[in-house]
Amino acid sequence: MLKPSQRGENMPASPIRKLVPFAEAAEKKGINVLYLNIGQPDIETPPSIMNAVKNAHIPILAYSHSAGNISYRKKLVQYYQKLNIELTPENIIVTSGGSEAIVFAMMSCMDLGDEIIIPEPFYANYNGFALMAGVKIVTVTSHIEDGFALPPIEAIEQSITNKTKAILICNPNNPTGYLYSEEEMKKLEEICFKHQLFLISDEAYREFSYNGKATSALELEKISQQAIVVDTISKRYSACGARIGAFITKNKEVYAAAMKFAQARLSPPGLAQILAEAAVDLPDDYFDAPKAAYLSRRDLLVKRLNAMPGVFCPNPGGAFYVVAQLPIDDGDRFCQWMLESFSHQGKTVMMAPASGFYNTKGLGKNQVRMAYVINNERISDAMDCLEAALKIYPGRID
Repeated sequence: MLKPSQRGENMPASPIRKLVPFAEAAEKKGINVLYLNIGQPDIETPPSIMNAVKNAHIPILAYSHSAGNISYRKKLVQYYQKLNIELTPENIIVTSGGSEAIVFAMMSCMDLGDEIIIPEPFYANYNGFALMAGVKIVTVTSHIEDGFALPPIEAIEQSITNKTKAILICNPNNPTGYLYSEEEMKKLEEICFKHQLFLISDEAYREFSYNGKATSALELEKISQQAIVVDTISKRYSACGARIGAFITKNKEVYAAAMKFAQARLSPPGLAQILAEAAVDLPDDYFDAPKAAYLSRRDLLVKRLNAMPGVFCPNPGGAFYVVAQLPIDDGDRFCQWMLESFSHQGKTVMMAPASGFYNTKGLGKNQVRMAYVINNERISDAMDCLEAALKIYPGRID
């Protein structure tokens, strides 16, 4: 009897989405599920960029250049100029979301069996991307006690072997919301320069930095030929469904390698490139309102969490996520229990168990990730639910 491939069998399930069937079952019972499990913003996608697609005159919806429309890549050059980063259109490959850009980065820089170092907890889908690319993830652990700061450089250096080819970070971080400081980025620059490693920087949440600005890997001059930035419009403009990202490097050889993968998938989405191009023309103050909304939500969520007995949640510097430590025996069990067996005033909460964001077995077992992508009223309702749930959860640990 034919069976799926071993690769398919080994592909990890998403810790963010695996509880969806339980949420659907809860809703069928009439329970209002408050979704804190996934980074899907409730901020309106700017109408002007939707209208750009609606009003486009397109007699034939043809393939674009494999690197993306030149008009959009020129617009991205302008976007980065505002960040004091000088690029050319020939540094940019438009991708089908940031996900494809990460796969391109891994496959362009690394061979089968090579190793990539990632601070954990990390965005869980990196596991899947690494499996597709035939790359081994090696983790260095960051800790909730110091807000998930960059692990000591000594720990990173001790993890480097002759198979190590790259370090991957997400800044600001998903799942922790941690914002790497300029000093931490400089430390990464030094270690990558010293050991001749690529630095792959996932910068999907750049605009949502609350404690200063996010330092881009493209600003690290010493490793200008080793830095690869992964970008996306998904969170920036609340356009997750557009599936438009970017692979960016000044290294011509790496760019040429990535272009072969880009050619193999022909071209990125055509209509979405029109939308993304229009987004670059949004006024400079566009981000003021969504950033203020997220900041208000963060402050409310962190305050409510830390007011609960036995709960600890560091105050993140960016993105729209927190990882909280709860007085529970098992985050996977607790999150499922919340959906299967608990409701408060007709409501319950869906969260992502944090264990799925760690590769080291046993870590994150009493932690959950929450995305503050719902308004303050619904966050308050969610925290009321969580507080009530923690009082009666059978697996509570004090």
